[in-house]
Amino acid sequence: MVMDRNRSTVIKANPSVRFFEGEKGLVLTGLLGFLLAGICAVWVLLYGGPVSPNGNVSDAFSFNAALGIFLLSTAAIIPFAAMGTKSRAFFRWSFILLALYSYFAETMQNFRGVNPRFVQDGKPFDVTVGSIFSFVALMLVLYYLFLAIHFFRRKAYLLRPELVAGIRYAMIAILFSFAAGIWISINEGRLVGTHGNIIVLHGLGFHALQAVPVVAWLTERTSFSARARSLWIHMTGITFLLGLIAIGWQTYLGRSIVDWSAISLLVFACFLISLVSGGYVLYKSTLGSNFNNKKVIRNQ
Repeated sequence: MVMDRNRSTVIKANPSVRFFEGEKGLVLTGLLGFLLAGICAVWVLLYGGPVSPNGNVSDAFSFNAALGIFLLSTAAIIPFAAMGTKSRAFFRWSFILLALYSYFAETMQNFRGVNPRFVQDGKPFDVTVGSIFSFVALMLVLYYLFLAIHFFRRKAYLLRPELVAGIRYAMIAILFSFAAGIWISINEGRLVGTHGNIIVLHGLGFHALQAVPVVAWLTERTSFSARARSLWIHMTGITFLLGLIAIGWQTYLGRSIVDWSAISLLVFACFLISLVSGGYVLYKSTLGSNFNNKKVIRNQ
């Protein structure tokens, strides 16, 4: 339930919209990532990861699994973006095609002993695949920006205020991850300085898509007031983002996040607060569910 400031009326959220609704194609594409990751995992167990100095099947395993999780998480929240039918179909099928090419390039090239991102002394075919892969990566960013914008519209917020507030934080975190991916490309590798590793920022930012919206969804299942729900969502989201910024700065300095410094302590504090706030909301939502179940039993 939320107050419409322009009309001074109370508008109820729409509980009929469900996670994954209408996104079978994206779900199947995400599951394909797990299948490919499983194949890569079996290969690594039998023959090891490295195929050549440049190709490593272990990289294909982690990429396919990560992209699969990302696609499934995206499929879960798309129904709450309040997109039009045509816009939603345009995003869905474009993103599926881009993801399929990404699976193809990452898996096939690593099995062939070629780094699909940074081709060294490769054949014309490898250079072509790598160039298209770079273009596809850029398009993935642009298409996701197209999706993210919809969550910052008033129409989406009124659909599910608490949940969409959490998704907004996740969208900002994902932009940080995309920026880290671009940084890796410009840097021609994930390592910075002596111990800095950009992949930490790149990977952790994407996990905001699972962490913050889940906390926001759980607040809907508590007995908190609207103000209290907003407080816990903002606390979780803001501390998560501050933690990412601190990781990015520590990496820029060429230091590992486990190197003791004021920045690494800030990273620890931010994610601890985010984790504790999420855990507290989970605890309160569980209590709320148990209370409602007992109430139903008594009424029967």
